[in-house]
Amino acid sequence: MTMNTINGIPQMGFGTWKRTGNEAYEMVKAALEAGYRHIDTAQAYDNESQVGNAISDSSFTPADIFVTTKVWIDNYGPGAFRPSVEESMARLRLDKLDLLLLHWPGRPDGPAFEDYIGELAAVYDEGLTKRIGVSNFNTALLAEAARLLGDRKISTNQVECHVFNQNGIVADYCREHDIALTAYSPLAQGKIVGNPILKEVANAHETGEGEIALAFLMAEGHVVIPTSSRPERVKSNLDAAAIRLSGEEVVRIRELDAGMRMIDPEWAPDWD
Repeated sequence: MTMNTINGIPQMGFGTWKRTGNEAYEMVKAALEAGYRHIDTAQAYDNESQVGNAISDSSFTPADIFVTTKVWIDNYGPGAFRPSVEESMARLRLDKLDLLLLHWPGRPDGPAFEDYIGELAAVYDEGLTKRIGVSNFNTALLAEAARLLGDRKISTNQVECHVFNQNGIVADYCREHDIALTAYSPLAQGKIVGNPILKEVANAHETGEGEIALAFLMAEGHVVIPTSSRPERVKSNLDAAAIRLSGEEVVRIRELDAGMRMIDPEWAPDWD
């Protein structure tokens, strides 16, 4: 399957949140064998080594696989940022990252916003990563980050996004500013199963609710990074890339948006 890309990012990737130890290794291998060529990880996931080992042990070279990782907020200080990125690269067995993100806006008592944005710019300028982006930024933070980054492009903003929380304000902002929205938790952590509208559309396409939920987000122009601990689900999620929803189906699924946010830690920004 040839996968569409948005800002150079394959539109479907395999997410590794909550996949640790041998499970992370085995599921990344299963994803690569199924046809994924985009793997998403993070320093905070504690699985970069397993991701790197799975890619190294596969039949693919690092050049074949698009790898995203994220700097954790505890590493935003000037003495920690670049060393943490170099450690991530070593764990992933990569000479250069495809995409490096800030995992969250920093804590109020942490390094200043302009300082850690400057650290992100520096590792990009020094060639440690091909692309940079952010995660869990609201529109105000996106605008300020863009101002500080100057002509360095924000490739993506990775945020919680699924049929029950379509994040419309952020999505519209990203479209207007040529920033890919990468949807994490795109299956609403399993809550899409049994939804009558998704089930009806799924029956029409002879598939499951999960595939329809993913196909909808892709039809909206988003990157999606579903995860699973089951090889059969890893493979079936990938099938969503071939589903083409009708305009009427897209409109019906848009009506499921209820602003249902599942990820909201105490350090989160003021959401739009």
